Amino acid sequence: MKIEELKELIVKNIEDVDEEFKRVFHGRGNYYENYNFLTIDSIDKILFIVLFEEIEKEKEAELLKMIKNIFASTNHETLVLQRRYLDKSPCEVLVGSLKEENIAIENSIKYKISFTNKNIGFFPDMKIGHEYISQIAKDKNVLNLFSYTCAFSLSAVKAGASKVVNVDMSKTALTIGRANHHLNNLNTSNIHFMPYNILKSWNRIKKQGPYDIIIIDPPSFQKGSFAASRDYEKIIKKLEQLAAKECIVFSALNAPELDTDFIKNIFKKFAPTFIFEERLDNLKTFPAINEEKSLKNLIFKKEE
Repeated sequence: MKIEELKELIVKNIEDVDEEFKRVFHGRGNYYENYNFLTIDSIDKILFIVLFEEIEKEKEAELLKMIKNIFASTNHETLVLQRRYLDKSPCEVLVGSLKEENIAIENSIKYKISFTNKNIGFFPDMKIGHEYISQIAKDKNVLNLFSYTCAFSLSAVKAGASKVVNVDMSKTALTIGRANHHLNNLNTSNIHFMPYNILKSWNRIKKQGPYDIIIIDPPSFQKGSFAASRDYEKIIKKLEQLAAKECIVFSALNAPELDTDFIKNIFKKFAPTFIFEERLDNLKTFPAINEEKSLKNLIFKKEE
């Protein structure tokens, strides 16, 4: 892809943006040759550029000049750049200014985000997954493992879930998750925020069950606490103890080196009563040259 083609694509994708989050350009799936290092997001009035690799200074200057020219013709007010390849991944405001508090909006749900962190606090590629949970969560007891800032909880609570248990070892992430519920005027009286290492806290988690819906959305690798290739099966082994009779499991993984069969085989071996139903489609705004290397959202249903 030449820079002129990139410009044309960005202009096309940016035409219909509104306050809702939209991935304007996604290079991470290697779908667009020469720009696998680049993503561009529209976050309300913010246009957010992320460079995942260091590129030649001349190429970067040409790229940023082109994006600034596009930015100038839009309704965006702030242009932000993050160099993700740097250790602390600081963000640089190229045009305009950031508010003290910034939010992303998905399906009318608001999420607090921060441009001071490596991850801004919101994963937009999971939109279809959030929509799926909102369709099945009414009157259900939901377990949200690796909840991070509780995006799945927001979808479930808004849809009328009777209870949601959010578990994540990061107290900071759960604090933001609680704030996200308040931001959306959602009652948290029956929402639990458990700051525990999941693999060491099964008894505490089990007490709030049995669960009608179990969401498993772990990082592919988190130093010192979780590695999907080694630890995913430890979660699946516990499903029988946690699940209600007609439990639905939403099993997610975003590890390029692990394919769909990796998850299916673990279920067959360690949780055979949970039958594979479907793999959810990924957003078209996140194209990938190989879907097996992209986000995998699999649905399993318990059958006696």
